[in-house]
Amino acid sequence: MNEWPDGWSDSNGNGYGRGGAGARPEGARVARQARRGPADAGQGYGPDSSAPPYGRVPQQPSYVDGGAGGAGAGGAGQSGYDDGSGYNTGQVYGGGGAGGTGGGRPAPNWRRRAKWTAITVVTVLVVTTVGTYFWADSKLNRDVDLSKVIDRPAEGDGTNYLIVGSDSREGLSDDQKKNLHTGSAEGKRTDSMMILHVGDNGDTLISLPRDSDVEIPTFKGSESGKTFQGTGKHTKLNAAYATDGPTLLVRTVEFNTGLHIDHYVEIGFAGFANIVDAVGGVDITIDKPFKDKYSGADFEAGKQTLNGEEALAFVRTRHAFAASDLERTKNQQKFLAALAHQVATPSTVLNPFKLYPTLGAGLDSLIVDKDMSLWNLASMFWAMKGVNSGDGTSLNMPISGSTGGNLVWDKEKVKTLVKELNNDEKVTVSGN
Repeated sequence: MNEWPDGWSDSNGNGYGRGGAGARPEGARVARQARRGPADAGQGYGPDSSAPPYGRVPQQPSYVDGGAGGAGAGGAGQSGYDDGSGYNTGQVYGGGGAGGTGGGRPAPNWRRRAKWTAITVVTVLVVTTVGTYFWADSKLNRDVDLSKVIDRPAEGDGTNYLIVGSDSREGLSDDQKKNLHTGSAEGKRTDSMMILHVGDNGDTLISLPRDSDVEIPTFKGSESGKTFQGTGKHTKLNAAYATDGPTLLVRTVEFNTGLHIDHYVEIGFAGFANIVDAVGGVDITIDKPFKDKYSGADFEAGKQTLNGEEALAFVRTRHAFAASDLERTKNQQKFLAALAHQVATPSTVLNPFKLYPTLGAGLDSLIVDKDMSLWNLASMFWAMKGVNSGDGTSLNMPISGSTGGNLVWDKEKVKTLVKELNNDEKVTVSGN
């Protein structure tokens, strides 16, 4: 009787156990995918193998191919159960693909990403532009109906704007009136009036002194609709606005010049100061120092940046000059052109933190005619910017003398000037 552990082999020494009849197990000869490393030598179950020591577990076969490109290795090699046995030559799931992308993830499609990024940017710009346009358009105060102006001259070439600065104190607190030196007079009067002609042969800015001697013609009341017959009496130009507002002012300018006014733009004291402050101040060069206790002006000569309060004092000053009204209109032209230049600079247009406050302050303050569009308004500012940069012409209405304190226009020069403007010709007339 055999004793354990001698029972591992029979009396014939075959080493296959007692239950066998000479049949040899498949072993590693058949299951070639079951590989053993060097440590397996002498630990198998074949005839040349010795039995493992008591309590020791034989090393288990490995089913992982030891070659390059194993599962998850990310290499270019093929991973399978065997390398030539025929049992499996396919790639193990999860194995690396060509290029080592780790998991077979496709490379990013940069052309597709660039396309969608461009589409997104363009969409945002379009939506922002359209939204800004409708927001700005809704803020315009289209309160002046030029259709109520009667007996109008024929339209000429180009576009004519009547730009008016009024002394309206509307919206100003008592402290603001004091700081801005506006006084507390009721109602509105025209502090400045200009005609801006925009055409193909250069833009022209013409100041109309408020003391200009003009005739108030027959007109239809803007509120009552009643017709008021002209008396032929001459008065100061700013009396027209004081009598019946913008429509009578347009009627009076057209009657005394023969020039058709296409659009009307008005701004008051508060709006003017707010625009200047919103744009961050306006750079201007003052030729000579002057003071005026009525307007609050106190300026040194030289280049300087004016805030809203200083700018209002600058354009309103007339008591500091001998030729008070003419000097003031020159300062008004100079400053408004500089303001338009400042508004149109890239530092304002491309900076939303300056652009939107400037648009808000300006559009809230402007009173325009019912046919005025944002495009017309932009064209007006662009033309004023051109005049400031030397691409256009600026002048006072030609004056031949005075009567009763009123400034009399030079009829021949005015006739030539109006003809050149109506035909959109280069202006050859010079003013005072």
